[in-house]
Amino acid sequence: MPDPGSLVRAGNRAASVSTASAHAAFGVALMLLLAACEEHLAGSVAVSGASAPGTATRASSAAQALKPPDPEAPTYVPIVVNQTPATAQRHMIAAPHPLAAEAGREMLKAGGSAVDAAIAAQMVLTLVEPQSSGIGGGGFIMHYAAKSGNITAYDGRETAPASAHPYMFLDGTGKEKAFDDAMIGGLSVGVPGLLRMLEMAHKEHGRLPWKTLFQAAIKHAEKGFPISRRLHESIAGAVKHLGLFPDTAKYFLDADGKAKPAGAILVNKPLAATLQLIAERGPDAFYSGPIADDLVKTVQQAPRNPAGMKKSDLAGYKAKKRDPQCMPYHEHLLCGMGPPSSGGLTVLQILGILQKFNVAQMKPGSVESVHVIAEASRLAFADRNAFIGDPDFVSVPTAGMLAPDYLEKRAGEISLSRAASGKVAPGALSAKHTRLSLPDAVAEGDSTDHVSVIDADGNAVAMTTSIEHQFGSRLMVRGFLLNNQLTDFNFTPNDGNVPVPNRVAPGKRPRSSMAPTLVFDGQGRVVMAVGSPGGSRIIGYVLNSIIAALDWKLNIQEALELPHFVNRNGKTELEAGTPLEKLRPALEKLGHEVDVVRMQSGLHGLMAVDGRLTGGADPRGVGLAVGD
Repeated sequence: MPDPGSLVRAGNRAASVSTASAHAAFGVALMLLLAACEEHLAGSVAVSGASAPGTATRASSAAQALKPPDPEAPTYVPIVVNQTPATAQRHMIAAPHPLAAEAGREMLKAGGSAVDAAIAAQMVLTLVEPQSSGIGGGGFIMHYAAKSGNITAYDGRETAPASAHPYMFLDGTGKEKAFDDAMIGGLSVGVPGLLRMLEMAHKEHGRLPWKTLFQAAIKHAEKGFPISRRLHESIAGAVKHLGLFPDTAKYFLDADGKAKPAGAILVNKPLAATLQLIAERGPDAFYSGPIADDLVKTVQQAPRNPAGMKKSDLAGYKAKKRDPQCMPYHEHLLCGMGPPSSGGLTVLQILGILQKFNVAQMKPGSVESVHVIAEASRLAFADRNAFIGDPDFVSVPTAGMLAPDYLEKRAGEISLSRAASGKVAPGALSAKHTRLSLPDAVAEGDSTDHVSVIDADGNAVAMTTSIEHQFGSRLMVRGFLLNNQLTDFNFTPNDGNVPVPNRVAPGKRPRSSMAPTLVFDGQGRVVMAVGSPGGSRIIGYVLNSIIAALDWKLNIQEALELPHFVNRNGKTELEAGTPLEKLRPALEKLGHEVDVVRMQSGLHGLMAVDGRLTGGADPRGVGLAVGD
């Protein structure tokens, strides 16, 4: 297969291509940093200077509670803008928490690879971002190997146990269970895939010993870490369900059943012991033996929704390599995760549709740009819902969805003077799916983390990981939380008489919207790594940051700060507390049905331009970009 540079050049002759996975100190200082970054809710802190190599950019945390059904941290403040991007010369990492970013940076400084840094950061995130991701969940990695030019997509998505069946989320009358009833307890737990995925990536691209990558997380778990404002608010918003399970309640809640306060030191010795076993014995220590025994027992004997997961489900889990989904976009090549994630394909579809329009000449935040991008997104989401599922179980028309003539035809359905009415139909790619509105998953949770890394050799990682809903199933085992990813399946298994692509089945992986993305220039060099949490809104968040950087030439921090707007084949959603609210009358005049909603993204991105690395962290979270 050609390398990224030749794929971009080939894009001058054809607008679409899909590639295989070939060419194509814990201490006072960090505690003070965390406290300082959160001291003023509308402020930000620049560490080690504003522009010298090794600078770090932090975002403010949020404080105003969100209302359900938004499952991410119930926090929000107006966006802090005009932060300076972090800069570096040799290597850089952007991660959702300063302790995680520093752990990754230490691996880079020790000569580790981008994969090494990502693993070290993720182990710390299991501890400090338990509401969002961890070893009890799964994720995806996009990896670029600079020496070979290989682009590899790693799939660590959870799988349904053998006991799962298409009707497991229906009540006795055939109606869908309420999401809150379905997600709590054992029924929603998928077989965790994160560690097997990290193991696979490390065997192929790691430089440092596996055991070394766990030391920061073990240290912080044993000594304790200060609860961030973001984590405190997350706990406060989830007290009702956290209190249902004794181990979970004891860890997150005080003696009065209230959320432990921000700044309190949270120690997790059971997790330290778990990570020590995995560090010494590898992922086999997780998928078999005492950890697996306790995990299965917890699911089977859950006080709410006990389920039938067995040790054989864990023993049989396999991470997979998937075909990266790549497409030229003007002078760049974009590569994202393929199915079972819908993120990569949908982002690329939207961008492919937009190539008919001169988006670069549109003003960011204008009625014109919001209208045309929202309409392209509406069309792509129609296809997403109709066609995308686990490719081991359903035939996904990936080539057709990215075919230049098909994208041009879809672009022709967009009117610059009028929005489409309501939900649009999927394109003519399959005779089975012609309905105007296929059911989507009930509520795809947005409790997720994203890490971007570029190492000293130019290797890059974009990694998005998740336990699905805030605190997942709320079940805790040996210091870590178990996911509720099975609620990412469609609860209703059929569209009329046609099975929907994202119905439950044993061994199947639920559709995701995670969209870790890598961008390359015409010479095949990686120039951007980005991703975000956000449920199905991830697609819009990542899309808009790419357009901001590539079309509107904003720096990475500016791109991550832009106000959000999303259309998921329905209402056009504008981010509350931003200037986009003022566009509502004009958009409604064009025919958009508009909602103003709070959006909790967590974009973390890097750019490599002219031999310099720049990094950004989403001001809606508490992330950090740092390098040397």
